[in-house]
Amino acid sequence: MAKSFKQLRDKMSPESQKRAEAKAQQLLAQLPLSELLRARSLSQENMAETLLMKQASISKLERRTDIYISTLRSYIEAMGGKLDIIARFPAGEVKINHFSELDMG
Repeated sequence: MAKSFKQLRDKMSPESQKRAEAKAQQLLAQLPLSELLRARSLSQENMAETLLMKQASISKLERRTDIYISTLRSYIEAMGGKLDIIARFPAGEVKINHFSELDMG
């Protein structure tokens, strides 16, 4: 009989559990849009309804390599998130807030 993930995790040492959680968070932080949607238990159909678009348009949006910031912001907000744009330099990070001043809707 198959064991549940919880049973397997409970057998791991605390250190192993921490490493596994850190790796999971790292992987979640690097998801493409389509995987982010699945990770949030949403479908393209859900997004299409929320954004008043067709499902095919959502599919095309997820495959694009170049996207308007306003479109990405709408997509992220439809999932219940917030889009932040951060520039990383050797001396530190800078949050770009110019885009937050734009009227998105």
